[in-house]
Amino acid sequence: MFAKDIMTRSVRMIGPSEDVRAAARIMAEGGVSALPVVDDGQRVLGIVSEGDLLRRSELRTTKRRSWWLEFFTSQETLAHAYTKSHSLKVRDVMATPVISVAEQTPLAEIVSILEEHRIKRVPVLKGGTIVGIVSRADLIKAFAREDQPSGTDTDDRAIRNTFLQRLKAQAWAPSAGITFSVLNGAVAIGGILSSDEQRRALTVMAETIPGVKDVKNETEILPVIPMMA
Repeated sequence: MFAKDIMTRSVRMIGPSEDVRAAARIMAEGGVSALPVVDDGQRVLGIVSEGDLLRRSELRTTKRRSWWLEFFTSQETLAHAYTKSHSLKVRDVMATPVISVAEQTPLAEIVSILEEHRIKRVPVLKGGTIVGIVSRADLIKAFAREDQPSGTDTDDRAIRNTFLQRLKAQAWAPSAGITFSVLNGAVAIGGILSSDEQRRALTVMAETIPGVKDVKNETEILPVIPMMA
């Protein structure tokens, strides 16, 4: 799937010259945690989120630095923090630059972007104009409605081939010593492993193959040999 398949198309937005309290009201009333900041042509200039509104002079939540920490903080940084916590204009509190994706961006890439930049949503742009937004909530909704794959080729041989392909693709999986048999959709796994995590992962690997009806994991864990002093 791609961004266009799961994105929220009805996006609440705000202009850079709007009051930050208006942004707070839109977020509160709409149940959203962030707003893209756009110009008259709906080109994205920044994003204002709940996090940008936490440190506010009105709430008396501005960050208090100790004198020694303030001494080692640049005047530019201190001035920026003051502007962000006291300004009434969205342009002064919004986060920039904006990290965005395209309609054809795969979900795996979107997840990597969210994790790498520690953000909760990305706007979806087309020709520089916002056409949607993908949030963590959209990804969860996509996962919730995703159906279990239903292939027709799910006989015992197909199940075995799928397991072996998955086994070879995983760096954590043992390269040898694993036995695997299938009879009428019931899977039996045997062999020697080095950890319980490997054992559980092998069970999950088999359980998620289409056509598998039961999994019996009979693998054994190598005992830990204490080091000699």
